[in-house]
Amino acid sequence: MAAARPTVFIVDDDSSVLRSLARLARQAGYEPRTFPSAEQFLASQTAPLTQPACLVLDLTMPGLTGLELQQRLSPSPTACPIIFISGNGTIPATVEAMRRGAVTFLSKPFDDVDLLQAIAEAVAKHRQVLADGAQVQAIRDRINLLTEREHAVMAWVITGALNKQIADRLGIVEKTVKVHRARVMDKMRVTSVAELVRLCAAAGFAAAQP
Repeated sequence: MAAARPTVFIVDDDSSVLRSLARLARQAGYEPRTFPSAEQFLASQTAPLTQPACLVLDLTMPGLTGLELQQRLSPSPTACPIIFISGNGTIPATVEAMRRGAVTFLSKPFDDVDLLQAIAEAVAKHRQVLADGAQVQAIRDRINLLTEREHAVMAWVITGALNKQIADRLGIVEKTVKVHRARVMDKMRVTSVAELVRLCAAAGFAAAQP
């Protein structure tokens, strides 16, 4: 089954800009989706993005501006990278857009090659974000398989504590710690404490506090 084409969302209050950029994106192999306002784009985002995408966003529009939309989208872990375009962007606005993580800022009229290069960069960046997110979720799924006691043992294992020390902390015998430790390593699919520490750090699993 062929992979879905990356989506290029285009938000601009100028209908002629929407048409020309959609045509350009389509010819380059992307799936364009156009919106005449930031509000309409927001209304369309009913679920987290699961496929690579980017957003070509006009800076200055009636109602919700490009910068305000960028701020609304920033809390989402899967929000797609933004390419700002503007015919009258100010230096402070440009600086603010870039500070918040925009891929680039293109002044109208811009060269098609520059936009396509920015889109390719943004899509590649989003593809990596989605891959990283999927990896973290897979680790969290493994953690969810652990029992409450295995959670407690793992929290101590990643501190570097020995089995005897963990047994003392949890009030159980050392033999029981060994059993739980082996189950943790098996469920987490790791063969070393170093690898377990790396997975826990990636998933945000907190180590025990001595």
